[in-house]
Amino acid sequence: MADTKHPAAMAPGHAAAPPAKRPKVLSHKGFRISTQSLAILKADPIEDMTQKLGIAVPEMIFGDNYLTIEHEKSGWGINFNAFDALDRVDKTGQSMLQVAYSREWQQSREKTHDGIKEVVKPFDWSYTTDYKGTVNPAGPQFEETDKQIPIELLKRPDPIIFFDEVDLYEDELADNGIALLSCKIRVMPGRLLLLARFFMRLDNVLIRLRDTRVYVDFETQEVIREYQAKESEYEKVRQVGPC
Repeated sequence: MADTKHPAAMAPGHAAAPPAKRPKVLSHKGFRISTQSLAILKADPIEDMTQKLGIAVPEMIFGDNYLTIEHEKSGWGINFNAFDALDRVDKTGQSMLQVAYSREWQQSREKTHDGIKEVVKPFDWSYTTDYKGTVNPAGPQFEETDKQIPIELLKRPDPIIFFDEVDLYEDELADNGIALLSCKIRVMPGRLLLLARFFMRLDNVLIRLRDTRVYVDFETQEVIREYQAKESEYEKVRQVGPC
């Protein structure tokens, strides 16, 4: 692996529960691609995730969503999920954006129980993550290389045999912007490309991107992963085009 860096009868008056939404799965050329997109978590799972992470979770947390690529013969695999991505958020507050909005955001996350205020511990409230996916520790690991993803091959008009988009989390940053982590994957007969993108817009302050791309060549069985981090002042980006 290369690196540039998973009908019963109903009683009257009772409606049948909607069927569970099943994951989308594609097996192709020895690889298995799985995606799941469900509703945002409910209160109890959110509380459990908050306790395990040690930080308040985003407003919309899709904790049951995932995107996984696996190579069945070698045991290699990479999975993208919300918990592991949020576990990469700075929990010390050292990288927290020091702007007026930070206090407004923290106030929005304070909880009151019987008159006792529970204050959120300092952490990066923009939910910026450098998450590159969770690699199966039992399979082959990525190695450093100068080899890059072959963009020209991806530009070819090959048929797309599988496509999906999965949201992992989203937060409106106290109505002052947006932080969003999502994954897209498209599979062609000879190759696939996955893009996991963290996008943050803090109005009138900053635009930030953190991109992880995973490329698989089905013929050579080669996997390349690239990670890029970019950011710029909000006004500079706005002058180029709409934010």
